[in-house]
Amino acid sequence: MPDPAGSRGRAATRAPAAVSAHPTLDWNDEGRDWPLREACRFETAAGLRWLVLQAGQGPDVLLVHGMGASTHSWRGLVPLLTPFFRVLAIDLPGHGFTDQAPPDQRSLPGMAKAITALLKTLDVSPALMVGHSAGAAIATRMTLDGAAAPDAIVSINGAFVGFRGPATQFFSPIAKLLMLNPLVPHAFAWRAGDPAVAERLLRDTGSRIDPEGMALYRRLFANPRHVAGTLGAMAAWDLDPLRRDMRRLAVPLILAAGQRDGMVPPSQADEVRRLAPQARIVPLPGLGHLAHEEAPAILADLVIRAGRHDEGTA
Repeated sequence: MPDPAGSRGRAATRAPAAVSAHPTLDWNDEGRDWPLREACRFETAAGLRWLVLQAGQGPDVLLVHGMGASTHSWRGLVPLLTPFFRVLAIDLPGHGFTDQAPPDQRSLPGMAKAITALLKTLDVSPALMVGHSAGAAIATRMTLDGAAAPDAIVSINGAFVGFRGPATQFFSPIAKLLMLNPLVPHAFAWRAGDPAVAERLLRDTGSRIDPEGMALYRRLFANPRHVAGTLGAMAAWDLDPLRRDMRRLAVPLILAAGQRDGMVPPSQADEVRRLAPQARIVPLPGLGHLAHEEAPAILADLVIRAGRHDEGTA
């Protein structure tokens, strides 16, 4: 992977500073062997300390992960993109190693505004935005609000309509009820510490990821702060305004749809295409919700072609 240190004079390889009193995971403990650690640092914006991963040279590409994940989910994709782009990936508020978010930053508009503030701090204007699951909704919200002006948005199993299957138990209004009990994140984390439980949760996504990915998700799922951050965001999630606004989306929206997705059925891509006139569907046969972790080369090719404005991406 190219050395990211030269990008606009910012040394992405420097050791992260000590985190604040409200981190989600401990960088010196859970992050001691985190994927692409050498390209990570911490930055402060919107009242939060964020984990930022930045590497490569070229046009800026922003990667936004989904609920319950972190920058680790891009570990296979980032090295494939850095020869073509300067890649920026972040941990969402309350996820991974980014600080827990206050209530006004847990909703879809709140997260979009917080990320916008971070981009201003970093002086980054993404030429391309790539979002997985809920991350695709965040990228689209930012674009609709004029906070970003990408040439295109690549959605990997984007959660524009909602989730199906086991994940629905965490979404509003049930997630709001769960958040009233402070013991819920601890109970979930305790159960998820069992490898069999974590494996079942991941299997329900329809994806088959490698042992490293399984171990990293277990580390996240077993952390009560990460669980609380995920539940807090899900409890505040409301996709109705986004769906109403998507007809205004003026940039190409590439809908990469895993045909084995157990959380966002591929049929939802057809609904999104009806909502957004610029949307095009790219089926991903044999892949599930975590398609970018199962087959990073396939997704990297899709992103690279989108960056080149290749009509073959859809």
